[in-house]
Amino acid sequence: MSNYFTDEYTFLSEFKSRLERRYIIELKDASIRQKYHVLGEMVSEVIAKNWLETNLELHDIDHKEVYYFSMEFLMGRLITNNIMNLGLRDTIEKAFAMEDLDLNAIEHYESDAGLGNGGLGRLAACFLDSIASMGYPGFGNGIRYRYGLFEQKIEDGYQVEKPDDWLKEGYVWEVRKEEEAVLIPFGGYVSFEDGNAVYYPDEQIHAVPYDVPVVGNHNGMVTSLRLWNAEPTDKRPPHLNAFEYDTEIRRISGFLYPDDATREGKVLRIKQQYFFSAAGVQNIVRKHMAKYNDLSTLPDKIVIQINDTHPSLVIAELMRLLVDDYHIDWEQAWTITTNTCAYTNHTILAEALEKWPVDIFEPVLPRIYQIIEEINRRFCKGLLDSNYPQETVTKLAIIADGVVKMAHLAIVGSFSVNGVAALHTDILKNIEMRDFNTLYPEKFNNKTNGITHRRWLLHSNPELSAILDMVSDNWVYDPMELQKLVKKATTKKYRALIKKMKLAKKKALAERIYDEQGIELDPSSIFDIQVKRLHEYKRQLMNALHIMYVYNKLKSDADFKANYVPHSFIFGAKAASGYYFAKKVIKLINTIAHKVNQDPDTNELLKVVFVENYNVTYAESIMPACDLSEQISTASKEASGTGNMKFMMNGAITIGTLDGANVEIAELVGEDNIVLFGLTSDEVNSRYENGGYQPLDVYHNHVDLRLVIDQLTNGFFEDVDKEEFREISDRLLQQDHYFVLEDFESYRQAHERANELYKDEEAWFKASIINIAKSGYFSSDRTIRQYAEEIWNIEPLK
Repeated sequence: MSNYFTDEYTFLSEFKSRLERRYIIELKDASIRQKYHVLGEMVSEVIAKNWLETNLELHDIDHKEVYYFSMEFLMGRLITNNIMNLGLRDTIEKAFAMEDLDLNAIEHYESDAGLGNGGLGRLAACFLDSIASMGYPGFGNGIRYRYGLFEQKIEDGYQVEKPDDWLKEGYVWEVRKEEEAVLIPFGGYVSFEDGNAVYYPDEQIHAVPYDVPVVGNHNGMVTSLRLWNAEPTDKRPPHLNAFEYDTEIRRISGFLYPDDATREGKVLRIKQQYFFSAAGVQNIVRKHMAKYNDLSTLPDKIVIQINDTHPSLVIAELMRLLVDDYHIDWEQAWTITTNTCAYTNHTILAEALEKWPVDIFEPVLPRIYQIIEEINRRFCKGLLDSNYPQETVTKLAIIADGVVKMAHLAIVGSFSVNGVAALHTDILKNIEMRDFNTLYPEKFNNKTNGITHRRWLLHSNPELSAILDMVSDNWVYDPMELQKLVKKATTKKYRALIKKMKLAKKKALAERIYDEQGIELDPSSIFDIQVKRLHEYKRQLMNALHIMYVYNKLKSDADFKANYVPHSFIFGAKAASGYYFAKKVIKLINTIAHKVNQDPDTNELLKVVFVENYNVTYAESIMPACDLSEQISTASKEASGTGNMKFMMNGAITIGTLDGANVEIAELVGEDNIVLFGLTSDEVNSRYENGGYQPLDVYHNHVDLRLVIDQLTNGFFEDVDKEEFREISDRLLQQDHYFVLEDFESYRQAHERANELYKDEEAWFKASIINIAKSGYFSSDRTIRQYAEEIWNIEPLK
């Protein structure tokens, strides 16, 4: 460790000196920006020493490594994570206290790295944290997006997308490794010369790596996330001039998830996916050859984990390298590839399983398409030779009906296929991918998702961490130690401590919301929170309809009003820029908020807020402040969820369906400590197969719900056109694919049970404590240990 952090006096002296040398300014006059960059540089120097030592050890020993390929890595601010995991926080805080400086303010200056959208990217970030903290040799591989998804603004209730320019001041943690850049080809044609495929691309681009350190928790280990940046070369398409080519190239690492509604958008997405997949694979093969000079040993030394379908082209690129560049025969190359790659499926939704039209895919990646064609030909021939009917072969084919099916490529080309929650994996094996599971029963397995308790409890909730320290001195290193809290659930002391903690976190969140949006929330009210990506199956719409129902009851039913515990409903979500219906739901939520928050008859009992630009940093304030966690997706639609785990770990009670990891939460905490409702996954799937649900029947038979639906279009909302929400009304009554109306009554009753539970303070905080105590299972440390032992076959460094 650098001598600068030996004590607060040495640190402060160097901190002041660096401000003067770099910015020609004294500490008293320095801005937050200047202080942040100097602090970041000093912390980076400590990281650099550990990073180098880790790399040298990895180079010198014979071991197996894992490379985690993901389109998203939603890392959040790294300064807090790095300071905590390096053990520097105490020294820095003491030094800053001497100068009346606020470390939190300096930490908050860092932008969230715009490298992800939601649960997929946050999961990947948690996994990297656990890999490093548990000492496993593992690395991330992704894209260095110039702009994140988007910065969300709410204007007149509508979502407005603005560029998320998170890199405008550089990124203090990254290290550019230009010497390790690789060339990525696109377009052109393939010629077969002397029996070998020779690829003549139209364009080539540089993939330049930037490495971001991933700091293990107090163990001296630093692994890395490698992010690839797209940069021009001299090889450009003939139809583009140099400036047009430069612009086109930089789009590849420009934006996360460009709109793929157009042909141009689809081409860009395919380029993005091949770009980081190919760059990562070439990097791995080059390193392996330099160390071992034998590609037959690749599966013994390397695992490539494909996180969702986006990096599935890893399989085709590895085959291309082995067959074209190293002239390994196809069968051996296929054995190497299929024993190196493993695939994690994250979805049950058919529309989310990527399929690319052949007429778009082939011109962009002509040689890769040929490779996939040959994989498909041999796969289908094997099935036909084994007497599988043609109908089944066509159904399982990687290329069929004019599209390339990325999930099929990932399944056929991997030695392991895992789901991310017990229910999700059962649905994959028995419904969505039943034929593949019959074909490859040994491949399918479950690895229930997890979250890093270091960020989502230790870092974001020091008040709760202090309580846990009274029960266990080892829970940070072994989160299963949280179980010791169970016996405290019946004690007045610990219920009082949890209540005090929760109130403090609610006050802090209420202050932030008031400062930013001018909406005043009562910290003694139930903080009922739904924060996640805006999608129809997640059913933010059902939550909104229920708030309208509550408002109507408060206005018309004196007994209901007298019995109702004050509620603050908090939403946070981004809708994909091209997802028109989801954006309309955001407008509805904000319209409801405007109406109910202004009504003096009800606003002491009911408030609604849609927080702007929900991200990882905002989540660190929201998760600890939650009383009631809304996990209300249509059963069988949510693969797992991780927000449900973060809320649970911070003492919230879940109100939810038996979907995703909610099933496992319910099993762990028991039915008295969770509020369940709604159709089960079997019931949902039965209705899809057999019909029997008529939303109009529900509408006509449920008086209170009919009023709510009518209010969408009868002028109830004075500040919008009567037809503003006609599309929502029509969708609910004509094609309610996600059973919003059918589950509404059960959801309403669940809220009544939650309302009564909250009144019983002893029962509520007992349930809260049991949720915290049982949340250790959902640490990503447990998940990563299962991946390491059951899929990757890797060992931690000693």
